[in-house]
Amino acid sequence: MNVPAAAPASTPSFAEAMVLQTAGARPSDSSQTFEGNLSADWTIGPKVHGGVMVALCAKAAREAYGAHPRAAGQGRDAAGMSSPHPVAVSANFLAAPDPGEVQLITTIVKRGRRVGLVDVELVQNRRACVRAVVTVGELEQNRPLATDTAGAGLMSARPPAGLTAIGPGHAAAAINHLARGCDIRPLMVEAVADGQVPAFQVWVRPRAEPVDELFALMCGDISLPVPHAMGLRGWAPTVQLTAYLRGLPADGWLRVLCTAAQIGQDWFDEDHTVVDSAGRIVVQTRQLALVPAEQFAPG
Repeated sequence: MNVPAAAPASTPSFAEAMVLQTAGARPSDSSQTFEGNLSADWTIGPKVHGGVMVALCAKAAREAYGAHPRAAGQGRDAAGMSSPHPVAVSANFLAAPDPGEVQLITTIVKRGRRVGLVDVELVQNRRACVRAVVTVGELEQNRPLATDTAGAGLMSARPPAGLTAIGPGHAAAAINHLARGCDIRPLMVEAVADGQVPAFQVWVRPRAEPVDELFALMCGDISLPVPHAMGLRGWAPTVQLTAYLRGLPADGWLRVLCTAAQIGQDWFDEDHTVVDSAGRIVVQTRQLALVPAEQFAPG
């Protein structure tokens, strides 16, 4: 039996972190500005978590696309789309924002019958932190013709009995503040053989609310960086991340398999495959990041 990890007295809400307020709009064109506020509950160390920013950019694009005058008041988008979702997010990270207020400036680049495109810039104190291109489309409703289940098959639908959640006493608790609002249970890989590429497994769910598409997108960056297993445990800044939303997640545990193709001396790649409680792939991500400069020396 998996006993739920103890939640803080006041559990942070991911849905509340995703709240955006309209700051400025020009109905005559395609641009709109939103304001958000990301608390320290959604940080790694002192900086806002990259996956949270990806999800917030996706939310801004979705809001802008649906709120545009051409779409407002219609059951179906003027170009023919009935239920637009952020099916792909390509994000470049320019600076690491602190907790606090952020602005998201959106520009609709394309509004098509099946595909739309929205540029999003996340700004803090007039400094661009993330520039993202969000592809908007309708999610598939039919069963996939084929699915690679090898990755998902490595993991059980629920975390193994006794697997410790990140929280007081856990090695990652000091820097991973997302655990205040998420039940995160990583299967830690502390070392690998020379030349071997590590694979990390993580089970995660919100503490106080259902899983949704934005939470699933955030989980596309939930794992420890893969160089951790090679003793490289400093800051590993993500430079570019692309996420695909493949379907709406069922509520319950998300299982995340994190792998890599190559860990270099300067750069490494990292893939996340996010599978929902029904066994469906709901998010895939690939990122390019910098290898930590300092190597961990075991005590």
